[in-house]
Amino acid sequence: MAREKRQDIKKSDLPASFAPVIKVADLTLVLVVNPALPVRSAGELIALARARPGALHYASSGVGQSLHLAGELLKSMAGVDIVHVPYKGSAQARTGLLAGEVEMMFESAIGVLPFVQSGRLRALGVSGAQRSPALPDVPTLSEAGIAGYEASGWIGILAPAGTPAAIVASLNADVNAVLRQPDVSAQFAASGADVAGGSPDRFAVFIAAEIAKWSKVVKATGIKAE
Repeated sequence: MAREKRQDIKKSDLPASFAPVIKVADLTLVLVVNPALPVRSAGELIALARARPGALHYASSGVGQSLHLAGELLKSMAGVDIVHVPYKGSAQARTGLLAGEVEMMFESAIGVLPFVQSGRLRALGVSGAQRSPALPDVPTLSEAGIAGYEASGWIGILAPAGTPAAIVASLNADVNAVLRQPDVSAQFAASGADVAGGSPDRFAVFIAAEIAKWSKVVKATGIKAE
């Protein structure tokens, strides 16, 4: 029954259906390419894509998934034509990239770090506003020339709409206290994530901005989740 109720919630109802408590962490994505592709920076990749419109392909974990949206945002902001190839999950997409079926993809830092370190994949940029502690030498895509690009995933805690403000505030304070613990931050960093924290109001503003941002991308591209 609970599952049916969640499925009945429309996107437009989301802000009214939940009470934001706290953003826990930001999950940086990494733009990686197969080393066979003759590019060593995001700038070189964009130049190649502009010179060969429709010839390059990027993998994702499925239509409408975060890795797909990150790719479409890159295409839109850089003004390039790169063909989307959806797979049934990020592991399959990563396998396709390693095999040379596609030239590039966005993936979580923890998902590609071993392959970048071994040289089986080449990291060109990270999707967040800041460099990833897991890949400190890899620039952000904004630094690499796609000004303002940001497409990080995130983890947050929400309560049902109507939850008393005192309870939301108490939960927020407790989680913030946990996130300030050095060992917790270290564990997040090891997985390619950055601790967030902050107030419920700050999280609410962030959610509203995310909905507006990705709604624009979905509308422009006609993406329909499968």
